[in-house]
Amino acid sequence: MKRLQALRAHWNALAPREKALAAAAASVILFALLWWIALGPALRTLSQAQQQRQALDTQLQQMLRLQAQAKAMQSQPKQSYDEAAAALQASMAQLGTGSRYSLVAERATVTLSGVTSEALAQWLTQARVNAHALPGEARLTRNPAGLWDGTLVLALPPR
Repeated sequence: MKRLQALRAHWNALAPREKALAAAAASVILFALLWWIALGPALRTLSQAQQQRQALDTQLQQMLRLQAQAKAMQSQPKQSYDEAAAALQASMAQLGTGSRYSLVAERATVTLSGVTSEALAQWLTQARVNAHALPGEARLTRNPAGLWDGTLVLALPPR
């Protein structure tokens, strides 16, 4: 209480010009705080909203394409194990001569050796679409030439 009275006494002792300068300084500080706390972040968010909306629209379109692809795959007739194995075998030529596969029960283990990224991506798409094979495990590494080596384990339709 004494401090408040001392502060009021000091304020009353100031000249009108000093009071005006102190009030102006307090106004500048108040405006700066208002800007940093309330207005600045809000305006920054508003300016970034259009970019974020476009990015979210792009993601939505991609998700809708994936949904349509999944529905198209679900509507395809069920494939037998023998048909899936034949489709997988037919697609192996894309991976090159160093790649091979083996079938054990409903799993296909594909060993890759020196496969390009493009060939691997195309082959995975064909294996998924034509053979209805789903990747279960992948142990892939890039060799010094920038090609892929490793193994993939795919699940085929049940027998």
